[in-house]
Amino acid sequence: MIKALIFDLDDTLYYEMEYVLGSFKEVAHYLGNKYIKDSEVLYFRMEQILEESGRGKIFNIICEENGFKEDINDLVDIYRSSVPELELYEDSREVLNWAREHGYNLGIITDGSSKVQWNKIRALGIEKSVDKIIVTDDLGIEFWKPHKRSYLEMVEHFKISEDECVYIGDNPGKDFIGAKEIGMKTVRLLREKGDHIKVFFDEKYEADLNITNLLELRNLLENNQL
Repeated sequence: MIKALIFDLDDTLYYEMEYVLGSFKEVAHYLGNKYIKDSEVLYFRMEQILEESGRGKIFNIICEENGFKEDINDLVDIYRSSVPELELYEDSREVLNWAREHGYNLGIITDGSSKVQWNKIRALGIEKSVDKIIVTDDLGIEFWKPHKRSYLEMVEHFKISEDECVYIGDNPGKDFIGAKEIGMKTVRLLREKGDHIKVFFDEKYEADLNITNLLELRNLLENNQL
């Protein structure tokens, strides 16, 4: 019997690109004010670079194109300190409320810069909706998923067995390996949007089953199919 639902955060409970774009706006606003440039133009250029080249060198390219004399680390810090407006997916909110009402233990395990992830958590207002949150960066980068430590800490925190937990995530490259190794059940959420929706690996990496929204998870739990 499942007693705990453990969730990934980014692109599982909310659309992570909302954070990225909101943080770009903070950087664009800073640069626009400092160099008397149109911050909207800078922001839209950042969006364009993101679509063309990915996230790696966006601030470098913006500075090179405009002749901005900036320490890129300072811009990264502005990005990481940003707390843009974020919203949970509607089905996330609904299922978290349902799970709380039905006595499930609720947790989140998320990778990424500790400052960034906690800013996201605060922006989403999700701390009161779950019992335990583990930002793996707080443990050390060597304990980011797929390392087993965060999954084991959840089991220990809730004082239940591994097979009484289900981990729900979106990224087969890291979300399910550690969970499966310790005996957790795993569910992959394939939403319409997200960085990993077109990524598929072999059985070792994939979850036990796939769903397209969290209402399906609720139905599975209600019918004792997990």
